[in-house]
Amino acid sequence: MHVITNCSFLIHYRYPSAAAAFLRTLRHPLSLDAPSIFKVKALFTSASYSELDNARAGRSSSLASHPPSSDFTQKIDVNPPKGTRDFPPEEMRMRTWLFQNFREVSQLFGFEEVDFPVLESEALFVRKAGEEIKDQLYCFEDRGNRRVALRPELTPSLARLVLQKGKSVSLPLKWFAIGQCWRYERMTRGRRREHYQWNMDIIGVPNVTAEAELISSIVTFFKRIGITASDVGFKVSSRKVLQEVLRRYSVPDSLFGRVCVTIDKLEKIPMDDIKNELRAAELSEQAVEELLQILTVKSLEELEEKLGSSVEALAELKQLFSLAEKYGYSEWIHFDASIVRGLAYYTGIVFEGFDQERKLRAICGGGRYDRLLSTFGGEDVPACGFGFGDAVIIELLKDRGLLPELSPQVQNVVCALGQDLQVAASLVATRLREKGQTVDLVLENKPLKWAFKRAARVNAQRLIIVGSSEWEKGMVGVKVLSSGEQYDIRIDELE
Repeated sequence: MHVITNCSFLIHYRYPSAAAAFLRTLRHPLSLDAPSIFKVKALFTSASYSELDNARAGRSSSLASHPPSSDFTQKIDVNPPKGTRDFPPEEMRMRTWLFQNFREVSQLFGFEEVDFPVLESEALFVRKAGEEIKDQLYCFEDRGNRRVALRPELTPSLARLVLQKGKSVSLPLKWFAIGQCWRYERMTRGRRREHYQWNMDIIGVPNVTAEAELISSIVTFFKRIGITASDVGFKVSSRKVLQEVLRRYSVPDSLFGRVCVTIDKLEKIPMDDIKNELRAAELSEQAVEELLQILTVKSLEELEEKLGSSVEALAELKQLFSLAEKYGYSEWIHFDASIVRGLAYYTGIVFEGFDQERKLRAICGGGRYDRLLSTFGGEDVPACGFGFGDAVIIELLKDRGLLPELSPQVQNVVCALGQDLQVAASLVATRLREKGQTVDLVLENKPLKWAFKRAARVNAQRLIIVGSSEWEKGMVGVKVLSSGEQYDIRIDELE
């Protein structure tokens, strides 16, 4: 048995009066026959007040274990989790450049930026259409016993926000977002488990002028970064084409989403597997063959021959292609009946951006989702939008040799020639920053040669030199690095 050396144990627990008595005994050693209340097990001899407090609150079970030794070290894997990325400065410059182009294009088209939580209710993303997304969720139960998930896409969050706002916002809404998304899936080139996605959505416009505007915005983005129609194209179709085929074979509407999800796997799994999945969805052999035949159609003229001119999907597609002529991007798009997109909520026109050399997965994709809000208990509002991932476009730019040279840039490097001038250099840096100039202040006593190398490394425009003789005159030296010009200038005249 050991005598406790921290009376907080007694105060905090059952014997506050005994603790006071114990304090008095600290002036005098306890005798061997001291009351047993002052004799406690060795377990508590090194327990801190906070540890005992945590134990009472159920926050720790570490009281019975010894703390690790001070020289204990643990080696960790320095790589990020599989499928995720670090963004060191050179990568961050590229990401910033890309996001800036996303934002500027969105603003050119009159869209406002929004964002949503990365963590959402799991129910927001779980739908009953056989979508892969259900098996790709990063989901778990939080401490409040709620099922939550890291968002795999942005559109359901957008729908939730629209429902939340209700009639407090006037339609149409033109919103864009750039957000981090998570999917636990097989990784391929340009496809990671964590990525950023640019979304543009138009809520409240029922006709295809909205889709035409969205495709125009993507084409505008491509042109800004040097991508042409010879690099990228858009496959365009409508889910109403499939609906028409299924209607002719009396396939229930309840199976439509399941059929679309199967058709979206056309280039991913063998054709026999596609047929088996369609048969499992209770399509007749004749319906399966007719559907697969329709999916080979690559022109509106051929589609009209097969389905007739009165089909609603055909009229909408013709209008879209007519608008593409007016916008000036008709060479970028072509009809492809096999494009349906893999998410169950699309209802009309769908489109997908692809790399013309077919080396990469889809670059972007979207379409109309007029009935998404009702799946969350709201009233349906016409809507369409697209998602554009950050990883695939970077791979495409690499292939085309179009990645920009993005070096670090700062306007000024300020260097003190001596430790005693460091305060003076700080003053110069502060004055320049107050005037909106970017400044890299040399924080240590470094030789001038080092400062020149630093200025070159960060692509500085000027090197500001704080020397003792110049400072005594209220001046600093300036070296213009592009021209080599050098001069002294009064501090209050430095711009």
